[in-house]
Amino acid sequence: MQQHIYWHTTARMPDDSDLAPIPAKVDVAVIGGGYTGLSAARTLAKHNMNVAVLEAETIGWGASSRNGGMALTGLKTGMQTVVKKYGRELAKELFQCSLDSVDMVEQIVREENINCGFARTGHLLAANKPKHYELLKDEVDFMAREFNHNVLLVPPQDLHSEIGTDIYHGALVDEVSAGLNPAQYAAGLAEASARAGAKLCARARVNRLERREKRFFIQTERGNLEAESVLVATSGYTGNATKKLQKKIIPIGSFIIATEKLSDELARELSPKNRMIFDYKHFLNYFRVWDNRMIFGGRAAFFPENENTTAQSGEILRREMLRIYPQLKDIKVEYVWGGTLDFAFDQMTHVGGEDGIFYSLGYAGHGVAMATYLGATVAEAIMKGNIKEHPFARFDFPSAPLYNGNPWFLPFAGLWYRILDWVE
Repeated sequence: MQQHIYWHTTARMPDDSDLAPIPAKVDVAVIGGGYTGLSAARTLAKHNMNVAVLEAETIGWGASSRNGGMALTGLKTGMQTVVKKYGRELAKELFQCSLDSVDMVEQIVREENINCGFARTGHLLAANKPKHYELLKDEVDFMAREFNHNVLLVPPQDLHSEIGTDIYHGALVDEVSAGLNPAQYAAGLAEASARAGAKLCARARVNRLERREKRFFIQTERGNLEAESVLVATSGYTGNATKKLQKKIIPIGSFIIATEKLSDELARELSPKNRMIFDYKHFLNYFRVWDNRMIFGGRAAFFPENENTTAQSGEILRREMLRIYPQLKDIKVEYVWGGTLDFAFDQMTHVGGEDGIFYSLGYAGHGVAMATYLGATVAEAIMKGNIKEHPFARFDFPSAPLYNGNPWFLPFAGLWYRILDWVE
């Protein structure tokens, strides 16, 4: 298998062949050229704000064009836990944001004519153990009662109508979730932002950010600029220039393999309804069929991607794929790649702002739709000056003692999750 991002073979990604100059002054400087930054830039520019996106690599280079392409309802943290921690009313607002986020992606794709294969094929949460299936029964009742949101239970004997394997013990279906090609979507969102008037500045890594009276001075690798406000949209690539935020984010590697093209018959057998599929484990797998290829991802190695972790992860993921789908044993895996996710210590997404620096961080693998939505809504809050009223700003953004942004503890976290899966 070659170390290459499969999605990039399907899309014309923005490159650095014609670098936009760094403007001298802007209303808002957005740090990060992924879904959050591009969605925010599009919203700001449509409201006649002078906005520049400052991306360290090329636009859409990071997790936004490397992920599994799943636009999911809900949050990383289960809604029953969210209700217990934050109360029923705030939990309802947060869950509604997740529904609105999928709607927003659909709306942007339609309005901007982005050809990314967006389709509401739903997601399937598969139970690894009989105990998990019993918990899913409770989830169906809970979601209907507390959120008026209908999800469907798939008993073990009916599971072949949803997935071509015998290893799971039932599942839960949410028909509202969607799938898309993440690179095509990122490239389309970049084009839409530029059409709206945003300046997209690739190869403009931010090295220094400081407040000077009522404006910000920003030093990048290609030049300097001043801004009235700053939006930090760097996710798992949050760095030293925003050290306070870096100390609140854990960068975690996630890896994906893509098989060669499958026959129509085999593709339908693996995923009859083309769901976005993930399992109940702490050390989870997530997978789907796209263009008759099996796209199979997971936290094979917790450390962010490099040549070694990517190669090792490819082998681990192939073994996991064959455990679930032994009928793929003779199918070639053509691509393996990695990306870096952003986890907060409470596994919640957080937005906020203070003294002109705003942020939206901590998507924990739910960033396709939520980053799009929060980029737009945080941009609106910047213009209105009411960021503290945002639902995702109304709870604490935790940090940890002695953590400086270097996730030295990730191997221990990975071991702990494996132990939990084994115990369960």
